[in-house]
Amino acid sequence: MSIINSEVKPFKATAYHHGKFVEVSEQSLKGKWSIVFFYPADFTFVCPTELGDLADHYDTFKSLGVEIYAVSTDTHFTHKAWHDASETIAKVRYPLVGDPTGRITRNFGVMIEEEGLALRGSFLINPEGIIKLCEVHDNGIGRDAKELLRKVQAAQYVAAHPGEVCPAKWTPGAETLEPSLDLVGKI
Repeated sequence: MSIINSEVKPFKATAYHHGKFVEVSEQSLKGKWSIVFFYPADFTFVCPTELGDLADHYDTFKSLGVEIYAVSTDTHFTHKAWHDASETIAKVRYPLVGDPTGRITRNFGVMIEEEGLALRGSFLINPEGIIKLCEVHDNGIGRDAKELLRKVQAAQYVAAHPGEVCPAKWTPGAETLEPSLDLVGKI
């Protein structure tokens, strides 16, 4: 069964955010667009490049009303230590969520059980707490914040314009499609 269009399952966790430890739950995701961004572990190789890329585009995500929650199976203490030790992670202004029990990681279906680590999973959740996008990568494949941003913009457009859909490579301002019987076979 697909996770798309399902509601985020209940969870509670502690995150490192703005120099403090804060509680995060499924309720934290409601009322705004959210990205839950899973990565395998702190103090690794591809992970800081991804989190740094998101940090570089964070203001654009925020301007769209999107909060990012980065999640690994590390603790919130480890997130603080990584934030303090790495110039790249020091740029991060979104919550770094600790999931040492793996509950959140399992809820989203990205746990590698034999390793106790998450796959690289990106999930976009609408303000009602419904998952609208799911992308999961092998851990050797890094993600691109610009492409995730484009997908957020498409999801927000579709939500605001019922009856329209965004074709491949759609960007804001480009033409959309209105599915109909007359359109079948003409694309």
